[in-house]
Amino acid sequence: MKICCIGAGYVGGPTMAMIALKAPGIQVRVVDMSAARIAAWNSDTLPIYEPGLDDVVRQTRGRNLHFSTDIKGAIKGADIIFVAVSTPTKTYGVGAGRAADLRFVESVARTIAEHAVGPKIIVEKSTIPVKTAETIKDILQANSKNHQFEVLSNPEFLAEGTAIADLLSPDRVLIGGERTPTGEAAMEVLAGVYANWVPRERIITTNLWSSELSKLVANAFLAQRISSINSVSALCEATGADVDEVANAIGKDSRIGPKFLKASVGFGGSCFQKDILNLVYLCEHFALPEVASYWESVVKMNDWQKRRFATRIVRSLFNTVADKRIAVFGFAFKKDTNDTRESAAISVCRDLLAEMATVVVYDPKVPAAEIKRDVLGSAGDEPRLIVARSAYAAAKGAHAIAVVTEWDEFKELDYTKIFAGMNQPAFMFDGRNILDLPKLKQIGFRVCGVGKC
Repeated sequence: MKICCIGAGYVGGPTMAMIALKAPGIQVRVVDMSAARIAAWNSDTLPIYEPGLDDVVRQTRGRNLHFSTDIKGAIKGADIIFVAVSTPTKTYGVGAGRAADLRFVESVARTIAEHAVGPKIIVEKSTIPVKTAETIKDILQANSKNHQFEVLSNPEFLAEGTAIADLLSPDRVLIGGERTPTGEAAMEVLAGVYANWVPRERIITTNLWSSELSKLVANAFLAQRISSINSVSALCEATGADVDEVANAIGKDSRIGPKFLKASVGFGGSCFQKDILNLVYLCEHFALPEVASYWESVVKMNDWQKRRFATRIVRSLFNTVADKRIAVFGFAFKKDTNDTRESAAISVCRDLLAEMATVVVYDPKVPAAEIKRDVLGSAGDEPRLIVARSAYAAAKGAHAIAVVTEWDEFKELDYTKIFAGMNQPAFMFDGRNILDLPKLKQIGFRVCGVGKC
């Protein structure tokens, strides 16, 4: 069997590497238009940081895992074609700010139709709105040379930072297809690929539309829990309750459970906000404004939480941070990844810069150029935005520290040493509630957690 994956990003690269590792009899080719990205996958410095990914790629690359820019050749030779291209939120036209931009998906469908030889199984791996499979099938049928195509939905449920563990032992593998003899046969072929290492009882098959919608709904429910506990964190700060204690108490209820009840500065990443806004747009499209409003409130609460965190810094520092140095610990949207998409740090840095602060950022995995690009956009350079090479360098001379990413190394720092090098009074704002706040108080810090007095 030969598999081709179009798109060498956060989804395509790790997923195909795991298939190659666990199914050595399958030839896997990952293709992308970006020569620089493919060169990185073929180098010792992968374009994605993910714990365990380097080892998986080293074991399989050159054996049955190959990275290439030859999209046409890969399509011709493949039995199964995964589509893992970007589906960002539209920034223009109808549905701007909500709907998914499917131009790359449509382009790939046309390319497949043009270059496919023989029957193919097309697998949607990108996060896409409901009924996208219908669009892909329509394009394939209108442009192909009477070839047989079966379109399946196989959404990814990876969490960045734990993607390799998630791929090794997934909660479930979801495959959606048409309930026809050929559709059922195609689903069985794809299920057979995953069955090389995933128990059959964890491989779920549904119709196409249920599979497509399940991905959006899963992310919406997870994000909803984060926004819910973050809303409670504000009430905890106002009343003197401790949000971690509240989360622990309610999480003991088996009907609720403890996961995704960690209060923070806010969620980020490529999926949560994008998928919820896509869900909002779908609800509006199908004349369900009340449902749309409900899910949109999850995103609004998240945006408010990020603004609230920056506002709390300003108010605590005597209502002004102008000309004050604020050290921001962490820039990736979560630990163990270098992904910064929709990171809370972007919003916090922008808000502090707008208050005329000097913002010094340190992140162990995100390059300085990317930090500046994410914060400043096309605005060019800003001398008040500085990227430090260590947490100690960022904190030296600072009036306050804001922990925005929960990197483990931030728990191990010598905060007595850091405190001694800061302007006094020295403030600590733990946006992830990962530090020992009572101990920091003993050192002399004025501390603020999320949902903690």
